[in-house]
Amino acid sequence: MASGHTNLFGAPAQTRKDKQYYPEATWQRKTPSEAGIDSQLLEQAIDVAIAGETKAPRDLVKNHYQTFGREPFGDAIGPMKERGEPTGLIIHHGYIVAEWGEPLRVDMTHSVTKSLLSSVVGIAVDRGMIKSINDTVRDYVAPVQLYSPLSVGNKSDRLGMPDLLFPFETPHNRTITWDDLLRQTSDWEGTLWGKPDWADRPTENSAEWTTRTRNKPGTAYKYNDTRTNVLALAALNVWRRPLPQVLKEVIMDPIGASNTWRWFGYENSWIVLDGSLVQSVTGGGHWGGGVYINAYDMARFGYLTLRHGKWNDRQLLSDQWVDWALTPTKPEPTYGFMNWHLNTDKKRWPSAPATAFAHIGNGTNMVYVDPEHDMVAVVRWIDGGAIDGFLERLLAAVNRG
Repeated sequence: MASGHTNLFGAPAQTRKDKQYYPEATWQRKTPSEAGIDSQLLEQAIDVAIAGETKAPRDLVKNHYQTFGREPFGDAIGPMKERGEPTGLIIHHGYIVAEWGEPLRVDMTHSVTKSLLSSVVGIAVDRGMIKSINDTVRDYVAPVQLYSPLSVGNKSDRLGMPDLLFPFETPHNRTITWDDLLRQTSDWEGTLWGKPDWADRPTENSAEWTTRTRNKPGTAYKYNDTRTNVLALAALNVWRRPLPQVLKEVIMDPIGASNTWRWFGYENSWIVLDGSLVQSVTGGGHWGGGVYINAYDMARFGYLTLRHGKWNDRQLLSDQWVDWALTPTKPEPTYGFMNWHLNTDKKRWPSAPATAFAHIGNGTNMVYVDPEHDMVAVVRWIDGGAIDGFLERLLAAVNRG
């Protein structure tokens, strides 16, 4: 491996000055033998991924109401659809060396959406639209006008209801920085799109749901989709245009993604922005919505992050941003920026290098990125307990080829 950039985990990564293959509209393929990979071990890895299909029903509406839908205020308010069969791609040195299932099928990708959301924020930082990730978010968010279509009834019924939303005006929320939201350490308090912060993965002690003392931003980690959606609303305020349009322009088109992906919000997440109706999108599929995408497009995004934010001769995400995204969060060292899951101290996947990371969503949807082996693996609808066994066999195939 050539010397060059060293990531934050101390392992040398392939220098970005080397000539590297980037896929065009049609992604080139190599057989495992052409790529120097043990085909039998690779087949064993794929068999583990397929046999390890999640036991959750393929009907994602039914699945929702068996899981997140049982939480307080857990009704789905964004679109959902039936998912496909176990699916995956293996990219080695930039070439597809294996694929299975339905890689062209557009499915929910759940919290992989968070990685796309944080990338949109990252480009805003790179362009100076956000001056520092340590700035308080309140300084960037104007009063939000909710879209409230006229309804039949007495207008006095709305007396006392606010005309504008101020998501960062409580004494606690005023202190939250972009870094806090990106690392899920903000402990933002409030309700957004009808979902109270405490209702997402609530604690068993219901007495503390609305009464507990807030943690100082940056000191406690809590995976929370209400707060993720707050980040999406804040980013919308910065860009002042729909985030799906921004994502298409700054990430998806430059990496050659298809035209079949979509990014949805909720039925009630519409605001009036600069005189136009705009939907604030979601950072996942917790209550429906999020990014719907095929496996090839997921792999392209994973390949962008493998290449440290570079695509051909364009640095789409800065080196600094990717370094920050890969920096362990102090209260949760296996998490960087959302949704960069880290293998710090090999705690997440014992069989994988400590330098590996992944963009992960419920399902499980996983975009595994391995700089040490110059590899990306997209694995969809695999049970979490089967992931390390899959990786163990995949890496054995690469190392023994």
